[in-house]
Amino acid sequence: MTAARPGAAARVAGWARAVRWYLRELTGEGDYDRYLARHADVHPGEPALTRRAFERWRAERAATTPGHRCC
Repeated sequence: MTAARPGAAARVAGWARAVRWYLRELTGEGDYDRYLARHADVHPGEPALTRRAFERWRAERAATTPGHRCC
């Protein structure tokens, strides 16, 4: 059995991070994280929407803003 090269684990970990990031962006998971960061900057001390409330708001916005979606 051959030993793995020293950088192989780092490359695999890098690919795993990239795939995770891509899937989160594709599904919209990263939107909530960005919302929380912006909310903390713009509205410090005020409670943020829960993930469920944020998703509901986002779905309603997509339904009422025709230019917001592709089809």
